[in-house]
Amino acid sequence: MGDKGFVGTRGRVVTAGAVALLLTGCGGGDGKAAALDKGQVASVLPDAKAVPGWRNYMKPEAQKPVPDYPPTVCVARTKEQRDTACTPVTSWGASAFVRKADATTLNFWTLAYKDEKAADAAYDVLIKWYGGDRVGQNAEKVEIGSPGAEREANRAAVGTMAGPATIAQIRVGTTVLGISTGTTGKAVVPDKEVKAFAAMFAERAQQAQNGEKPSAALPAS
Repeated sequence: MGDKGFVGTRGRVVTAGAVALLLTGCGGGDGKAAALDKGQVASVLPDAKAVPGWRNYMKPEAQKPVPDYPPTVCVARTKEQRDTACTPVTSWGASAFVRKADATTLNFWTLAYKDEKAADAAYDVLIKWYGGDRVGQNAEKVEIGSPGAEREANRAAVGTMAGPATIAQIRVGTTVLGISTGTTGKAVVPDKEVKAFAAMFAERAQQAQNGEKPSAALPAS
């Protein structure tokens, strides 16, 4: 997956690729909770066509977890929680973008599970890490509508890149999706943009679980 970093949590950079091995709304999100294989996970991840106006610096790519090295985007506080959220992952992947004008990064990741029950349990564990103020001190909720079956998004004025940052997590059927943004500048990614990212990503996950080729994309600006 290359060697670029993800803005994931406060004080933490999630690294993709080989290093990673060591890192609108779709209705309820659960129309058909089918398990996804590695290829389908890769197809869920937004590509350059799905996110116009952003430069894709890490193309969508998925892989199967390596024993003893769970996906680095799967973070939990205890071994028991890791066993619930990370060990059951069947495939995972990520893609990443940057907007040159203000050095803002945009990252997407997908964790796939064998069934909806496993994904639901994983969501509950992962939101304890990615939710609340994990994006930065004094984080505030971001309204993203109702994509998927479960969702949460938060923004902090100062994140890992020293500027405004957001983290969103969504469960769609058998998948748990993550979105993060960060910047070295001062420009905030507006609520409406985060909401659009969430809706588009959730729809792509639902399309894949419906047996379709994901085609949801943001409108050209």
